[in-house]
Amino acid sequence: MERVIVVGGGLAGVRAAESLRKHGYGGALVVVGAERHLPYDRPPLTKAVLKGETDFPALDADLPALDVEVRAGERATGLRLDAGRGGTLATTAGDLAFDGLVIATGATPIRLPGEGPQHVIRTLDDSLDVRSRLVPGARVVIIGAGWIGAEVATTAAKKGCAVTVVEAAATPLANALGPELGALTAPWYAEAGVELRTGVKVASVDHGGLALADGGRIPADLVVTGVGVRPEVAWLDGSGLDVERGVLADASLRASAGGVVRNDVVAVGDCAAWWSNRYGRRLLVEHWDTALNAPETAARTLLGEEAAYDVAPYFWSEQFDRFVQYAGHHSAAERMIYRGAPEDGAWAVAWLTGDRLDAILTVDRPRDLVQAKRVIAAGTPVDPALLADPAVPVRASVKS
Repeated sequence: MERVIVVGGGLAGVRAAESLRKHGYGGALVVVGAERHLPYDRPPLTKAVLKGETDFPALDADLPALDVEVRAGERATGLRLDAGRGGTLATTAGDLAFDGLVIATGATPIRLPGEGPQHVIRTLDDSLDVRSRLVPGARVVIIGAGWIGAEVATTAAKKGCAVTVVEAAATPLANALGPELGALTAPWYAEAGVELRTGVKVASVDHGGLALADGGRIPADLVVTGVGVRPEVAWLDGSGLDVERGVLADASLRASAGGVVRNDVVAVGDCAAWWSNRYGRRLLVEHWDTALNAPETAARTLLGEEAAYDVAPYFWSEQFDRFVQYAGHHSAAERMIYRGAPEDGAWAVAWLTGDRLDAILTVDRPRDLVQAKRVIAAGTPVDPALLADPAVPVRASVKS
């Protein structure tokens, strides 16, 4: 290959560029990013940036030293693939030919109907804008009691805002964790002085607040919408690549066109729906850990090496003075067991199929998470009775 283009200036795109150089690629390497900023880290946007602890969460990367050309402020608008290898990327600044392509365009927040101002937090500019509006006494309404909504509510309440969180489901985190576990997080809102209103559906975001589906209204000085994201793949319409809730990719992260795998195109990060041999299904994981680690596989694949990405998903959230972590994938698990009592403050939940640990959720038990990740990765059987005992280290529950 003589020229590789990385589409996307986020963590996944940067790590892909670094990995290509690490594995010996010496040709031209261009990172095309839609934002005007140089690449930065996104998790701090709802944490340190929103709190005012930093204005720019820089990535630990030196792309100029790796001879990587960064084209900030250029958005991909289309893709034309050649019959054999390579093609042309269309951007707002013109066309770029390539013989290797990394798709890492991330995701776009979902916005609700209505003509009123609603804010999302996906970019640095989004976070700085919301931060400037978190002033004492401001009526802040957050739509969605998911991970992002909880983190924004945490900071807004600490800044003296009057915070209301509305959630269409019966509990927070119902989609991610299920109603039983989601209900355990509901008291956290009240403890922080945040009003949580569940089972509330929003009809539209209007000037001055929300119009609810039942005819009611909630006044607001600031509305933040946090109801999820969609993969940023509209620019691929007409390209011939297979796209369905993300760029369809195999276990090696290779994209396909018309069902035929392309060895010159890989997809990583929030926009990639990749096949997991571990779980026997396609995964679309919109979390930092995947953006950090999957590009290694993508780079090796693009360079013709044999590689597969099959890591158990991991993510974390800092909310209401609690550190919440999750590893694995529990949708097909047979049962759930508690590890400690939620009323004691620090606790965990494990999902098992037979004696195999599928996933774990921890609240202020980081050591449990670290050990469980290793057990999940190894696939070693565990003793459920020992795993349920919070006094027993997770690693000690592994059957000998």
